[in-house]
Amino acid sequence: MHIKISPLFAVSLLLASSTTALELRDSYNDTKELMMALLVSPDGGFLTQMPLDQPVAAKDVVNTSSLTPAGTLPSTFQPSPVSPNASTPKLVFAHHIVGNTYNYTINTWTADIVLASSKGIDAFALNVGADTWEPSQVSNAYAAAKSLNTPFKLFLSFDMSSLPCSTPSDATLLQTYISNYANHPNQQYVNGKVLASTFSGSDCTFGQASVNAGWIYAVKSGASTNGVYFVPAWFIDPATFPQYSVLDGAFGWNSGWPQGDYDINFDQDQSYISNLPGRSYMAAASPWFFTHYTSKNFIYRADDWLLSERWEGLIANRGVVNFVEINTWNDYGESHYVGPIEGMQPNSQAWTNGYDHTAWLDLIQYYIPAFKTGAFPRITTDRTFVWGRTFEANAVATDDPLPMPMNYDYTQDYIWAVALLKSPATFTLACGSQTTTASAPAGLSKFKLGPLTKSCTVSSSIQRGKVVTTNAYKNGFKFTTARPTTYNFNAYVASS
Repeated sequence: MHIKISPLFAVSLLLASSTTALELRDSYNDTKELMMALLVSPDGGFLTQMPLDQPVAAKDVVNTSSLTPAGTLPSTFQPSPVSPNASTPKLVFAHHIVGNTYNYTINTWTADIVLASSKGIDAFALNVGADTWEPSQVSNAYAAAKSLNTPFKLFLSFDMSSLPCSTPSDATLLQTYISNYANHPNQQYVNGKVLASTFSGSDCTFGQASVNAGWIYAVKSGASTNGVYFVPAWFIDPATFPQYSVLDGAFGWNSGWPQGDYDINFDQDQSYISNLPGRSYMAAASPWFFTHYTSKNFIYRADDWLLSERWEGLIANRGVVNFVEINTWNDYGESHYVGPIEGMQPNSQAWTNGYDHTAWLDLIQYYIPAFKTGAFPRITTDRTFVWGRTFEANAVATDDPLPMPMNYDYTQDYIWAVALLKSPATFTLACGSQTTTASAPAGLSKFKLGPLTKSCTVSSSIQRGKVVTTNAYKNGFKFTTARPTTYNFNAYVASS
């Protein structure tokens, strides 16, 4: 459980929907300049598509995108002319907080690895802190991976918001971790070196004369005979990256969320990439953010399909992004977990229990091949993914000692949906009597329903001719106008 809040980016012009919504077809590589516009239906709900050569009322246009051959970037996501280290492979990681695994067994680690690997994730970044029991869980994770004889990898991500780093002896734990697993068959390597990362750490000196010297001492001076490929998440001005020779790259932790009341964009990524010539850039992708503690009580804006929009932006810019790290597998306290709720929660049960997010993994699975290769997988089975909050954003809790989360007004009372369709169909998204219906093409389309004003149960349907498939979601996805006992801005996620 951790967060660093970066300063808000100054943006002189923000388009309400600046990111690209790609219509993905099986014949993606053969499409020819088919320009599309995403339109909102008259009831404000379903997003559909039509050629731009048809008249479009300006007030109805939400976004524009182009269907282009793989590798060609839509104009809304033009990359920096500065390329990062092109020799590194395209890899996708998931941030796994060891501090939330006190009750794990090797079998639990095994199940997590099998699940993550099945979705196309290449490795877990094992976030390790100061708890004395964490080294044994790291050992369990590596043992589980080895027992599976799997290509799935692991690497250490040192949580410097927890670990001390002011004296030379503070480096011993980091060096021990690296040396213990440097030659493990499931250790993640980059360019022949042991990959290591951090959360925070830009003030650490380990008793040396500078931060740069401190980190060289901690992770590069004999920690591994193979060398260490160091890609930390430091919360500093990217313009200072050239000062740090220890960096082989940098991880933009906060790049996965808008840092204000606007849609996700590529601005923060751009600022990192521009200052990492010849080095690697690791971007973050995250579906949600809500935390509700005395010490931190806020949301990041996740409206307008944050998860999909983020991945589409990264795919459009895949030429300048080396790695993507999913934030996170199991940070229950900040509500951005995509793995099963199975670890020890950090007193987050009030907003986490009953809010399974694993359906997002299947949607991520669709995007990962496109990031790695530039080609989207063929859709052979219809899938629908729906998510949203279960309470009104303005509802006042009846018995919560804490106030509404900061930024609560950044979010609207909508249901967000993504459909993967194997062929064109009529799609309906409904919550009780409030519905919206429109034709959808083969491929990926996005939909929204709202603003919701009544208590209702979410459903959807896909119709082709006279055949209708109705999706009623597991355990009942319900939105209510009743006042919550305590504030809960977590997302309910379901799929068919």
